[in-house]
Amino acid sequence: MKPLLGFSRLIDTITENIGKAVGWLILVAVLVSAGNAVIRKIFNMSSNAWLEAQWYLFGAAFMFAAAYTLSQNEHIRIDVVYGSFSRRVQHRIDLFGHVFFLMPFVLLMLYYLVPYVRMSYLSGEGSSSAGGLIIWPAKAILLIGFILLALQGVSEIIKKIAIMTGNMDDPTPYVPTHAPLDEAVGPEVRP
Repeated sequence: MKPLLGFSRLIDTITENIGKAVGWLILVAVLVSAGNAVIRKIFNMSSNAWLEAQWYLFGAAFMFAAAYTLSQNEHIRIDVVYGSFSRRVQHRIDLFGHVFFLMPFVLLMLYYLVPYVRMSYLSGEGSSSAGGLIIWPAKAILLIGFILLALQGVSEIIKKIAIMTGNMDDPTPYVPTHAPLDEAVGPEVRP
């Protein structure tokens, strides 16, 4: 289990570094958007390439941050139901979801994206808009994002199994559903 946990830590480190760096893509996208708007209003000029660059940057931020979001356990779930279970049951639910939903979906996407990106790259596919960018980098962003998500999914599965078998401490201990409410109310108001 130690080699697998080492592999998981490597994936987590890569994911964390990429996830934190991706925040800068949002800043660049905002600057591109603002610059394009200023040029359009002041000089009455516009470029499809700048609009598409903005879309590429937002797409890259979203796709590259997906794995980081998974590693931080911040993906959307129904916390009303999930939070009412013990931490052990939550780990089982997470493991089941990762193995039977996340990984099949991610692997299916990779299966279809590899030839999709390859064909786009080899054909030199360009934008249908006049003055637009080449398309294959946007498609490659999808592929890279799903590769990162697949790797992080493997890491999460390894960690869930390690926690459930006692080979790793739980990094996110159980907090009962109403604990934040109890703290907010304070001891003097409680019945």
